[in-house]
Amino acid sequence: MDLEKEVQKQFDTIKRGTAEIIDKEELKDKLRDSIKMGKPLKIKAGFDPTAPDLHLGHTVLIQKLKQFQDLGHEVYFLIGDFTGMIGDPTGKSETRKALSKEEVEKNAQTYKDQIFKILDKDKTKVVYNSQWCSKLNAVDMIKLASTMTVARMLERDDFSKRFSSNKPISIHEFLYPLLQGYDSVALEADVELGGTDQKFNLLVGRHLQKLQGQRPQTVIMMPILEGLDGVQKMSKSLGNYVGITDEPNDMYGKIMSISDELMWRYYELLSDRDLSEINQMKENVETGKLHPKKAKEMLAFEITKRFHGEEKAKEAAKFFEEMFKKKEIPDEIEEIALQLEDDEVWICHLLKNIGFVKSSSEARRMIKSNAVSIDSNKVTDDSLKLKKGSYIVKVGKRKIAKVSLK
Repeated sequence: MDLEKEVQKQFDTIKRGTAEIIDKEELKDKLRDSIKMGKPLKIKAGFDPTAPDLHLGHTVLIQKLKQFQDLGHEVYFLIGDFTGMIGDPTGKSETRKALSKEEVEKNAQTYKDQIFKILDKDKTKVVYNSQWCSKLNAVDMIKLASTMTVARMLERDDFSKRFSSNKPISIHEFLYPLLQGYDSVALEADVELGGTDQKFNLLVGRHLQKLQGQRPQTVIMMPILEGLDGVQKMSKSLGNYVGITDEPNDMYGKIMSISDELMWRYYELLSDRDLSEINQMKENVETGKLHPKKAKEMLAFEITKRFHGEEKAKEAAKFFEEMFKKKEIPDEIEEIALQLEDDEVWICHLLKNIGFVKSSSEARRMIKSNAVSIDSNKVTDDSLKLKKGSYIVKVGKRKIAKVSLK
């Protein structure tokens, strides 16, 4: 085996889609030592279970973990059940509301259920930072706090902005990056992955490892994935997300809605396809050999298949063609029966009861944006009431059902 060739091969795979590596030569040295000694590197990525569901933006890191896993390295999926009760202050303009232990545990379980749609369950070590953080006593916490100055903490952009605008910063928030860094010490991590917004926290891990006499971890930062709008980062609060628990039709349709330009970004960060294959596809689109819609269909199919299986992905692709290409209502659509308490139901309550919107206010917004239709007729009056009968109800481009009101 050509050692240097293998090192470069692994490095090129790892480098794909990354925003920054600190530092590259150091990573190559670790890969070289790993190959020579036959000892896999310890790769760490931490996730605080602050919300029950993950979206594709979260999976950018998980995809990178999978690449390390495929190269034969040890992947540690760290669930921050201890730090989750503090709340990561990164990017926040105010102190985060602390989650209860019960909320953290519930969310952590859903993370475990979801990540193995990407990672190999048998090769993934799931660890909780409460295993070591909860054992720290008062003396340990004081020693940990002594490793960082207030001035250094205030170099963080979010803390600096809050301090200059006289917004409160709680002392426990200073502990967050220290505890995240301590995770790296406890695991003796060789590499830690994180988003570009996590740079300060990731570097604290290197700092603490040096103080403990450990070889400091290599920091690999992944870019923040843009949402469906192609502008702001993917976020549930912004509504521009693809949840990995989304229904197959929704998932497929959402991905088909992205711009042709954004499609290549998604390919690079989310696809399992080799980068050379993606570059060839891009060239074929530019020269007219491949239609961009076909390339987008392959991406939508790949991601939907990953989370729902091949059969569901095929059904979603067929549904999309029937809905969007032919502009027809599919032969087979979901049928929902509702038992009315009265002789009629308010349209906003109907949309909420069938699960097409989360609230009456969201229903009003969808109606105002001309996104709601009954039997192919646009609904413009949010005070509309429907009597008993059967209706084809459609919200947006992907949600459609035959609703029977009884």
